[in-house]
Amino acid sequence: MKTIKNMLAFAALLITTQLYAQTDKETTIKIINAQHYVFNASSAMPMANADVNRVMSRMPGGNGSGMIQLTGSQYQLVVTKDSIEAYLPYYGRAYTASMNPDDSGIKFKSKDFKYKADKKKKGSWVITITPKDAKDTQSMVLNVSQNGYATLSVNSNNRQPISFNGYLTEPKEKKK
Repeated sequence: MKTIKNMLAFAALLITTQLYAQTDKETTIKIINAQHYVFNASSAMPMANADVNRVMSRMPGGNGSGMIQLTGSQYQLVVTKDSIEAYLPYYGRAYTASMNPDDSGIKFKSKDFKYKADKKKKGSWVITITPKDAKDTQSMVLNVSQNGYATLSVNSNNRQPISFNGYLTEPKEKKK
């Protein structure tokens, strides 16, 4: 029964996400090839475990599915040719606790990283980012559809993996 609820929640998310498409096929291809884009997170999905589900079921409107809506937030991953900047929340189990409260979430800037973009059948992309100078993040895998919808999976050294659903956009030009 819980599996059916999770599948229905995921289907509803996909349907609502498609209503808010931010890029078309040409723009998606252009920004991925230029390696200059922003992934905007709209929901987070921590690894399913009893602790997270218990907390989620106690939240207002929570159904224990493990999906956390991030609407109205500015959580994102900014990718350029020479840097990666992550500002994402983290929900789940950490194996090693940080003594600094500012270290919560997935927050880092990296100038030393490995980037690999593979185009798949039907126009989708699988992008693997491996930061070498981020202390906790081992790898990030971004699965992108033709229309810019994406799922970001983050694997860490000291935390359970977490995934984010969202979409790609072109970065806004900074005002001078």
